[in-house]
Formats: sequence, C-alpha cells, structure tokens
Amino acid sequence: MSDVIRRRPDGLLVLLLGALAACGPISIDMYLPSLPSITHAFSVNSAAAQATLTSFMFGFSIGMLFYGPLSDSVGRRPVLLCGLVAYALASIACVLSFSIGSLVAFRFLQALGAGAASVLANAIARDAHEPADAARVLSMLAIVTAMGPLLAPLIGGQLLLLGGWRMVFVALTVFGTLCVVVAFLKVPETWPRERRGDSAVLKSFAAYAKLLRDPLVWGHMLCGGMAFASMFAYITATPFVYIEHFHVSAQHYGFLFGLNIVGVMLGNFINTRWVGRLGPVPIISLAATVGCLASLFVATVCLTGWGGLWSIVAGLFFVVGVVGVLVANCTTELMHRYPQSAGAAAAVFGAGQLALGAISSLAVGLWQSGAPQGMGITIGVCGLLCYAGQVLVKRQSTGRQQSVQLQ
Repeated sequence: MSDVIRRRPDGLLVLLLGALAACGPISIDMYLPSLPSITHAFSVNSAAAQATLTSFMFGFSIGMLFYGPLSDSVGRRPVLLCGLVAYALASIACVLSFSIGSLVAFRFLQALGAGAASVLANAIARDAHEPADAARVLSMLAIVTAMGPLLAPLIGGQLLLLGGWRMVFVALTVFGTLCVVVAFLKVPETWPRERRGDSAVLKSFAAYAKLLRDPLVWGHMLCGGMAFASMFAYITATPFVYIEHFHVSAQHYGFLFGLNIVGVMLGNFINTRWVGRLGPVPIISLAATVGCLASLFVATVCLTGWGGLWSIVAGLFFVVGVVGVLVANCTTELMHRYPQSAGAAAAVFGAGQLALGAISSLAVGLWQSGAPQGMGITIGVCGLLCYAGQVLVKRQSTGRQQSVQLQ
C-alpha cells in the first residue's frame, strides 16, 4: 500500500470515512434510550447516569486537541488505528461494567478512542483531494455522518428490548471492531513523510495560546459552543423527560429524537443556500436570535407546563435546528480569520464546544428528578449566552473591518 493516496477515493472509502466520523455521535445517541434502564440497573439517580454522557464529552474534547497535531507528527494511519483499537476495547469494558463509576470511567476511555476516528476521518478526506474535490467529499461525509444520529436512537431502543442496556455496548463493540478491520485494510496513509515533523505538537499548542488571546475567538466559541451546549442539555435530559416524565416508550423516543436531526439537516440545507449571498456573520446573527428565542420558549414551557410534551418538542426543533448552522459558520469564520492556523482554530473551537456540552450535562444533572424544569432552565441560559456570543462576534468583526478600511 502506498504511503500517500494518489487518486480520488471510491465510494466505499467515502462511506467508511463517514462511518468513522460518526463514531462519536453514534456512541452517544445509540444508548440514550437506555439511560433510565441504567439508573435502575445500578440503583442510582438520573444525575449519576447522565455522568456517563458528561465523561464521554470530556474525553472527546481532550482527544480533539491532541489527535490532529499528533497525526501531523507521526502520520494519520497509526493514530487512527490506535484510537479505533482503544475504542473497541473500551466498548468491551463498558459491556462488563460492574458499577456506575466504572461505566463513567470506561465511557471516558471510549471517547478518547472515538475522538481519533472523528478527527482523522475528515483530515484524511482533506489530505487526499484538491480543495475543490475536498469540499464535495466533505459534504458527502457530512451526509453519511448525519445518518448515524438519525438512526442510532431507533436502533438503541430495539437493542434495549433484545437484551437490555449492555446489548447497546455489544453493538458498539462490534461496530468498533469492524472499523478497526476495515480501516486497517482500506484506509491508506495520506500524510506524506516529508510533511511530518516532531515539532508539530508544540507548534499547535503555541497556536492554541495565540487563539485564546483573541476576543473574536471567544465570541465564536461562546456563540457556537453554547448552541451546542443547549443541544447537549436536550440530549442528556430528554431520555428521562420523555421516557419517565411523559411516559414515552424507549422505542418511540427514537422517533422524537429523529425529528430534531431532521431539523439540523434542514438548517444546514438552508445555510448552504443563503451563506454565499449573506455571508457567515449575518447568518450567525440570525441563527443565534432564532435559537435564543426558541430556547426561552422551551424554558417557559418546561417551567409552566404549558402545552405539555408537544410544545417542548416543537420548541426543541428550532433550538437544535440552528446548532449545525452556528457551528459550521463559526468554525468557518475562525478558520478564515486564521488561515495559517486553520487546523488549530478548528480544534480549539471543537474542544471548546464539547467542554461546554459536558458542563451543560452537569448542570442538567443537578435536577435529579428527571423533570423538565432542569432541562428548560439550562437550555434557556445557553440560549442567552449564545446570543451574547454573537453580539461579541458582530462587534469584533465590525471593528476589524473598520480597522482594515482605515489602513
């Protein structure tokens, strides 16, 4: 097998890379219907079960900061394969977990492995193509990746019927093992030896420090990150709010979850049509405003009980629907502002949004009853902070444009 791929990947390779990129979302979404069952199996409260989601997000966030620079230094293939092996082994450990504490720890390790798959799938696709082809292939990867969160809760609900919550991790073990085998056989090395360097990791961390001194970076991280945090509050809370509070079956939960994935896909479709004409910053402002209003609506419904389940579902459709738009445009703007450190900018933004998602999960867990109030308050706060982030983005962007014009 050659060190560097020289031709356009075939459909099988694109499908594989899409599956790898979906490794993290699938690992979260497939076991969401099982969270109430986990609380009963280990005789713990909902906050303890939700900690398995929080630990996964922290592990995923940490991994994102290291895998890109590490693969720049030693190559994509070895880092990818090591991450996938770690993911498969951690999935086995999750199946065998004997306490909620061990499950939390093994989920953290599972996330570290999943982070390699998600980060490097996109890196390999970019390496192997000219810019024009890369944009098209990355769009194809996004479509494949979006199918994972859409189908995973439906599959997880059926697996719960077949063999309980451990069966979900059996399925993730099989998925991870297949990824290891197929990646070893089919994924080539796409990062040439002459472009590697031992200083890549140090250079990346120097770039991280520079980025974190820029208020514009913090504005994008606050705007896109808090939108993601609102979605993760929804992901963490709804298994209990829908299944235990509103008595939705674990199997039907997957359909309600899928509605919001459709909202994300619809938002991304609208974004592709409008962003070329309006530009990223106006789209960010509009999407953050819609998200903030929808978040406050959800908070009001959760606190008052007005409209019941379907009012919450309707509000969450718009809360979650703008997340993909904000994340995509905030990331694009950051990479445009820092073209020489585009990879570091994307990694900082990705790690920041995952860390904020984990914090929102912890906040939801403070309400241990599984009632809607905790989810509503957390989502409402996230919506307000997201809007504050877009205000900072607009001010910083306007200030820089004026500075350039004066020069």
